[in-house]
Amino acid sequence: MSSAVYDYIKEIVSEENILFDEPMSRHTTFRVGGPARCMICVKTKEQLLKLIPYLQITDQDYFILGNGSNLLVGDKGYSGIIVKLDGMDGVCVEGERIRACAGARLSVAAAVARDNGLTGMEFASGIPGTVGGGIVMNAGAYGGEMKQIVESVEVMDRNGGIMVLDNDTMEFGYRTSVIKDRPFIALEAVFCLKKGEPEEIGRRMEELAAKRREKQPLDYPSAGSTFKRPEGYYAGKLIMDAGLRGFGIGGARVSDKHCGFVINTGNATAADIREVIEEVRQRVKELFGVSLEREVIYLGEF
Repeated sequence: MSSAVYDYIKEIVSEENILFDEPMSRHTTFRVGGPARCMICVKTKEQLLKLIPYLQITDQDYFILGNGSNLLVGDKGYSGIIVKLDGMDGVCVEGERIRACAGARLSVAAAVARDNGLTGMEFASGIPGTVGGGIVMNAGAYGGEMKQIVESVEVMDRNGGIMVLDNDTMEFGYRTSVIKDRPFIALEAVFCLKKGEPEEIGRRMEELAAKRREKQPLDYPSAGSTFKRPEGYYAGKLIMDAGLRGFGIGGARVSDKHCGFVINTGNATAADIREVIEEVRQRVKELFGVSLEREVIYLGEF
């Protein structure tokens, strides 16, 4: 980064929010990853609206980061700029709607809904990502998904233009949306919910949390479900039937508790995790002819 670029960015965000050689292991749920050349911690939508067009016109490589819950950064790090949504986490209630900024945790938005007697977001209470990430990938669990509750999404293009997309325009599909493969950045979302009893909503959230604790390896760092569900199959069962329960390389392994999760047992490298993921994909393809698609994004050099 040239001194001119650095000086301009300092005018957008304060100097303490520009970090160099920042270990990505601190910012991903896998708890692995080498250093990002530069990380810019964005606190407000206004900062983001100024920053992204500037990065575009100066031809900077960048990646938008929320909670890092579906991201595997290579051990050699990322040579571009990480734009971390370190603020932009406001959540407010508007009648039977929740308006949530992209950097807000889904669990926080679900808790606000519960506390205000709004039902429909219970499924999201245990998803570790942010609202922005959840919107992009149409996050879901236990029969619920973002598609069911999103009324509209405010997005920004790379030139700083802002649009509001309704549910149909979002083109939600299984773990995808119109944002995923287009140059849009989610800024905030409006969720349309229904009135309910806070105690009943809370009980439902506790039931789902208990199911997660029972069935998922929450004691280990991971990125949640590693693979998308292939049509007509369950990824976890295919992996188990391939004899890969507990399969490991270095500190990475297929979870004994749920074969759909690749976990960091404590000392894994990003390369270990990637090797386990790719070996699982290869073995399942060879044995069953099914191509497992990753939910996890690879970023940087391994």
